[in-house]
Amino acid sequence: MQATAERPPQQAGPPLPESGDKVSKKEQILSLYGSGVQSIDDLAALTEARPSYVGSVLAKAGYTTGYHDLYTSTASRMNAYSKFFTGRLGFRDVKTAESSLRFIDRMHRQFQRTGDRAGQHHAMMMAMVMYNRARWTGKQEEAEVFRRWLTQQLAGEGAPPLHS
Repeated sequence: MQATAERPPQQAGPPLPESGDKVSKKEQILSLYGSGVQSIDDLAALTEARPSYVGSVLAKAGYTTGYHDLYTSTASRMNAYSKFFTGRLGFRDVKTAESSLRFIDRMHRQFQRTGDRAGQHHAMMMAMVMYNRARWTGKQEEAEVFRRWLTQQLAGEGAPPLHS
């Protein structure tokens, strides 16, 4: 994905420190961006950083990138459905994961009742994001909460389909 960022022309990236000082990846990314390198892919390659890190640095600096991945904050609006999930999901412990899943399931069912397939898809995507974030941070029990629900949805065992 070749996401690009837009920056107001009056802003420039921070200057790189004097030679001999250690330059952080964040400083490199912002400096390169300020000099005109605005492709996430190019910035990642030049700084030997992951695209998700580059996207995060640019988002925190206030530059719009349109870049979304597993680690993009849910506060970063991906589409019209993102606002429903912002600040509502977590997996700190099993209880938090279960509470998050109840919310995801409620939204999924609401979208189903109105025939909003894109909304259902987004709810399922949020469950997948939470599953992957939990499992890749070693929280297997918390990840299992989301995995079970996703498996049911994919097997067609979730709420019954809409009848026209």
